[in-house]
Amino acid sequence: MSAVLLAVFSKFSDAQRVRTRLVGDGFPTDRVELTASCEKGRAGMQPSANAHTQFLQYYRTLFCQEDERAFAELMAGRVEHGEAATIAVHPRGDIETARAAQILEGEGALEIVGHDLGHQSFEHASAPAEGSWIKHLAPPNPSGADCIYCRLFPGHVH
Repeated sequence: MSAVLLAVFSKFSDAQRVRTRLVGDGFPTDRVELTASCEKGRAGMQPSANAHTQFLQYYRTLFCQEDERAFAELMAGRVEHGEAATIAVHPRGDIETARAAQILEGEGALEIVGHDLGHQSFEHASAPAEGSWIKHLAPPNPSGADCIYCRLFPGHVH
């Protein structure tokens, strides 16, 4: 499995709010997963009729190392009994990892656990700074013209 940051929240509503915040910040919806007893998310897709086993399989997929098994079992039990809701973020690179951690900590996560953060692919859906991306698509404007037509055809006279 890829790199993951898992944040634990005591309330489902807190986890919902954080998921919305992460997506609003630029993280793609397929890399932000909410899991709770009332909204199983990807855990609900695990092949089992038993909710506990579904949660256990899901968390073991995220935390697949032998020394992480106890944590996966603990989370499966807590989520199944409604004692916790989790947000899993699959960051790509140091910038996204830092931004996701900043948001998760700022939103009051009880615990944040990372897995395989040293093996991440390319950067970044979440921008390292605020700014307009449209400037990369617009033609250069050496004349300082205000309209797009004047930029495209600088010799044109009104």
